[in-house]
Amino acid sequence: MYKKLKLGTRSSQLALWQAGWVKSEIEKRYSGTEVELVKIKTTGDKILDVPLAKVGGKGLFVKEIEEALLDKRIDLAVHSMKDVPTDFPKGLHLAAITEREDPRDAFISQIQNSKFKIQNFKDLPKGASIGTSSLRRSSQILNIRPDLKITQLRGNLNTRLKKLDDGQYDAIILAAAGVKRLGWSDRITEYLPPEISLPAIGQGALGIETRIDDKDINSLAAFFDHPHTSIAVRAERALLKRLEGGCQVPIAAHGTVVADSSASLNLSPQTLSGDTPINLFPSVLIGDGQLHLIGLVASTDGKKIIKDFISGPTDKAESIGIELAEKLLKMGAWDILKEVYKTTPPMQGGAG
Repeated sequence: MYKKLKLGTRSSQLALWQAGWVKSEIEKRYSGTEVELVKIKTTGDKILDVPLAKVGGKGLFVKEIEEALLDKRIDLAVHSMKDVPTDFPKGLHLAAITEREDPRDAFISQIQNSKFKIQNFKDLPKGASIGTSSLRRSSQILNIRPDLKITQLRGNLNTRLKKLDDGQYDAIILAAAGVKRLGWSDRITEYLPPEISLPAIGQGALGIETRIDDKDINSLAAFFDHPHTSIAVRAERALLKRLEGGCQVPIAAHGTVVADSSASLNLSPQTLSGDTPINLFPSVLIGDGQLHLIGLVASTDGKKIIKDFISGPTDKAESIGIELAEKLLKMGAWDILKEVYKTTPPMQGGAG
């Protein structure tokens, strides 16, 4: 077993927290092993004044780290799963997907006189300014509140919160998982239910990326893999890959593994339209359970949202993700994709 490892990570406060957690877990499990954090600045970290959709998408946050893996400058890497593209460079793969933190989006408003200036999303005044860099979030919000003004918000969590506190926005929306990991839960005004904002693919989970042929590192990292999270995230990513989605298209999905086939989420059309709450936190698991997957494709202006769900056995995770993607395409996602890409979107029928 390795005595000294190099773990690649971005250098933001959240990325370093995540890498520090992975480091501590490895050193705790393997006595005598030392993990060195190698900070790598990615293209996405350098370009902060342009929306991600216009500069190449989420792969910008992993490209340089993957190059370091391939060059053997690092032994393994840790990423936020929502930043990881569905295709990997030759020779690399995900060795593990960690247990998911809170998958929801967090609504955060300014604090005034020790209280939240705006108490919840529903209380937003007409024309309020909302900061987010995510087309997924903005499209879902505009579908409910077309009067709101969506303003681009980039930078690390500290920077985003400071911009809010400086009065640049009435409220901002962030992934709850990152806010909670940094110990800032008290800044969260409201956790947005999936009826308002269905999470990003993989949101709340971390991915450990390694070289496929490095058997020792793959064996070392295997204990991080959380079976039920891995099943759910693999289904979400299969849906995304089938739709060939990137930052240019608002796509969302969330999978949960529930106790058994009788533990239905009661996902009626009314549920999917927002009339009945959807539970993102399933009951205590017994055995392998059943996989429930909700998926969404939206137009960038939020005027059109295609949403549906599917259930099936956990050993068919990728197939379930692809099947739901096909359903969404037939329901009208095809037209949205054609409009956004202005080229040939993914073909219907088959995985192509």
